[in-house]
Amino acid sequence: MPSASFHKVVWPLAIGETIVWAGLYYAFPALLLQWEADPGWSKAELTGAFTLSVLVSALLAPFSGRIIDRALGSQMFAGSAAAGALLLMALTQVTQLWQFYLVWTVMGVVLAGCLYEPCFALLTRTMGVRARRAITAVSLVAGLAGTVSYPAAHYLSLAFGWRGAVMVFASVILLVAVPLMWFAASLAERTGGHQAPPSSLKASAAARVAGRPAFWALALGFAMLALNHGMILTHTLPLLNERGLDPGLAVLAISCIGPMQVIGRIVMMSVEHRVSSLAIAISCQIAVGFAAMFLMGAAAAPLLLAPFVMLQGAGNGVTSIIRPVLTAELLGRTDFGVISGLTAVIYISGFALGPTAGSILWQAGGYNAMLMAAIGLAGAGIGLLAASRRLSALAAHG
Repeated sequence: MPSASFHKVVWPLAIGETIVWAGLYYAFPALLLQWEADPGWSKAELTGAFTLSVLVSALLAPFSGRIIDRALGSQMFAGSAAAGALLLMALTQVTQLWQFYLVWTVMGVVLAGCLYEPCFALLTRTMGVRARRAITAVSLVAGLAGTVSYPAAHYLSLAFGWRGAVMVFASVILLVAVPLMWFAASLAERTGGHQAPPSSLKASAAARVAGRPAFWALALGFAMLALNHGMILTHTLPLLNERGLDPGLAVLAISCIGPMQVIGRIVMMSVEHRVSSLAIAISCQIAVGFAAMFLMGAAAAPLLLAPFVMLQGAGNGVTSIIRPVLTAELLGRTDFGVISGLTAVIYISGFALGPTAGSILWQAGGYNAMLMAAIGLAGAGIGLLAASRRLSALAAHG
């Protein structure tokens, strides 16, 4: 792909992804307290809808990947983003909890078609050896989606109410994100799609990768980090509150995890040519393991919140880049959309189950038990990722 086309694909996708992440994903936690106050539903009732949405998106990831493999990415990206905007508009009209759940369940279908998984599958398919650079650039920009969404939701709600804020998000998606994603995905297919390996005629042929031990080691290895991050991200505020830290300091700490994801990706860009993808992936596991250790000691020494935030943010942020890259290296680029989608089912399910797993561990042994489990998950992830390389090599040599 020529350099001019490379930039014309990457930067519109980066802006489009930032907008859809801000409006379709981060809008939920950004508006959670207002939904709790206005309709009067409990946090458990509200967050159940979001968990269901994420699980639906995970289950549909292989189907979205198949669409990417068949060179239909532009239609899926634009159509999903547009449907998401319409669902946001419908959200402003809900009056019953079942309606809220219905909107977010259908939103799960939309998320499967326009967030990172299909975007990175498209870039891997059409960019070849430049895929990691393209994925890094997109995630570098889109990593700020939460930083955009939280203050935007706050100030728009103050001015227009939460319904007005949601309508603004929907309008920006329709007017800006949809055209950008259509243009970029179409250009990627025109300029790089001819170089992509041909996809299997039957989806079942592509799905046979799930029978390979290397697939399960790789998918479960990354799922360990997703489960870790799902627990930590959800429970950091109540953990710090339970241990008596200043609420303002706690909010500041959790708000900095997003920017640390971006910083982690910048650091990765500076070393990626000298370090293998596997080494980077294992480094992410080490980072979140140490982050849990620092969080465990933060009540006694609040300064430990700084390394916790840096390591947790960087570890998760870099994983979003290195996961599709390492998947392509170990499992191949043929039918990559389906392969990536199958690994995403396990990965996203781990993230979705993290909050509930954290609550169960807290009830069983307090937050120290949860943090010890988070450290254990990181250790298991290191072992599984190392095994995936070995298993892939064994399969390649017969």
